[in-house]
Amino acid sequence: MDISAIANRALKSAGEAVASEPNAAEKLAHLASGEMTAVNAIILERMGSPVPLIPKLAKYLVEAGGKRVRPLVTIAAANMIGYRGDAHLKLAAAVEFIHTATLLHDDVVDESDLRRGKKPANLVWGNAPSVLVGDFLFARAFMLMVDAGSMPALHSLSRASSIIAEGEVRQLAAKGDIAASIGSYMEIIEAKTAALFASAAEVSAIVADRPQNEITALDTYGRELGLAFQLVDDALDYGGLAKALGKNTGDDFREGKITLPVVIALQHGDEREKRFWSRVMTDGDQDDSDFDMAIELLDRHEALDATLDMAREKSRIAKRALDAFPDNEWKAALADLADFVVRRAS
Repeated sequence: MDISAIANRALKSAGEAVASEPNAAEKLAHLASGEMTAVNAIILERMGSPVPLIPKLAKYLVEAGGKRVRPLVTIAAANMIGYRGDAHLKLAAAVEFIHTATLLHDDVVDESDLRRGKKPANLVWGNAPSVLVGDFLFARAFMLMVDAGSMPALHSLSRASSIIAEGEVRQLAAKGDIAASIGSYMEIIEAKTAALFASAAEVSAIVADRPQNEITALDTYGRELGLAFQLVDDALDYGGLAKALGKNTGDDFREGKITLPVVIALQHGDEREKRFWSRVMTDGDQDDSDFDMAIELLDRHEALDATLDMAREKSRIAKRALDAFPDNEWKAALADLADFVVRRAS
């Protein structure tokens, strides 16, 4: 059986999807280029430290790539609502520092050998420096939040940071748990991914003193965008291209992460299939053919398609949340971003 063909039927090549459609993230980056230049300057300035290893390691990760989607959401939201201050620039930089810090910590926990197409920092400098520099970046993020001068914005991002940590611990505790439910999976990704997207979106409305309905609408947009983003990533891990993900395809499988495709396959599988999942995910007893078998089972139960259907629904909810705002180019760019997140796997 041609397992590659099975995977491609469930998930068309992510690389082809990106090439055939305008990249909304890059278009948004171009639209926000002036302010993102200022954000990047803040990031570089705040990475400074008299301890040489700190800026060296932080710069390695910051320069590793990524589209800066989360701070871009902060910038776009501020412009969409007509904010004229500069606090959103500091908050956007804080968002990126929080995200970067979580990546440093995640790589130590996950033991992956690829991050954004490069060796993760912990494989270059070691686990201890990565954890400690991650702590440094968290501290810098909180200094930026204070400098922005908004206690409500500080509350939003600090709460998101706490939720992210809880989500990561919850995911670690759920590793290899084949009894996981769709609900428990959604709670994990809402914490570890969607919470920061939600806060990144709403803080611009907070510092702009916009009404609560607009803050809530942006929270919904960011949260649903983050959920869609993670759902697509979890599906692509079983059929996408490594360069599209910035990590190795199959990392979730090898690490025993029970993501939605696996949960769905388990719910519909027979006892023989459940024994397979228990061996490879709970016991970590894997051989070279097991990943192909996993893809075959996911295809049998249409688990990847179901995961992507959920991602599309989350994207639609995110776009509907933007109805609270008048039409302008920034609103259109945020709506296009929600579409692009799911088009990566179309």
